[in-house]
This record gives sequence, C-alpha cells and structure tokens, in this order.
Amino acid sequence: MSKAIAGNTVEVHYKGTLEDGTVFDTSHGREPLKFTLGGNAVIPGFEGAVLGMAIGESKTVTIPPEQAYGEYRDELVQTIGREHMPSDIDPAVGMRLQVQTPTGGTFPVTISEVTSESVTLDGNPPLAGKELTFEIEVVTIA
Repeated sequence: MSKAIAGNTVEVHYKGTLEDGTVFDTSHGREPLKFTLGGNAVIPGFEGAVLGMAIGESKTVTIPPEQAYGEYRDELVQTIGREHMPSDIDPAVGMRLQVQTPTGGTFPVTISEVTSESVTLDGNPPLAGKELTFEIEVVTIA
C-alpha cells in the first residue's frame, strides 16, 4: 500500500478541535480537503501528520502553536480611536476587517474590543497560540 510522500496530492477528511474539545473546523459533511504535500497549502504540523499515511488510514495528532498558526503576539494588537474607523462600518467584537498597510498591502484583523472612544484590532490569526488536535483520514493519494 503506497504512503503519502512530498509531491503527492492527497484528499483528507479531518476534524480540528481545541484543547477544550471545541470543534473549530471539519471537512465532514462536505468534500474532503485536497492539497499537495510540500506545497505549503496547510499548516506545517498538519502536512507533517499526513506524510507517510496510506489511503484509508486514520490518526489523531496534536499540533503545537509553532507548527500551526504561531504563538500569540501582543505587538499585533493595536487600539485606535473610533474616528479612524470608516464611517460605513459599525464595529463589533469578532468582526473581521482588512486594514491597509503603509506599503499599500492589506492585513486581516479581528476586532477584539469596542468602546465609545476606541476599537482594538487584533492582527493575530484566530488560532494563534493554540494547540490544535486533528482527527485525519486519508481518502486519496495521487
């Protein structure tokens, strides 16, 4: 039975949970996730877990932050005055926005706090600093 190696395109079903058991993502109920091993399409720990698996094989892995979305970085959190928010946006906690960088690019942020005077923007990925557990089943290897 062939095992998944770098360069293979695989399809997997998965369920991702946090340490408290909360499911943050799953492929069940939809098409399996398809990606090429070595293509940097998924977090490193997930890709590493799939390497060496065979079709029909299942496993559960726990991935530390440094092999997932990185550690939580306080320097990516910024509080701005509400007057700096576009007038057409009614800020709410949990809202995802794209902010423009000084070089003209964009950067995703999540609103983490709103007061009458300010809005706190968090540029960390939502799963930064979290240990992630995945149940993975390989469906195809090509």
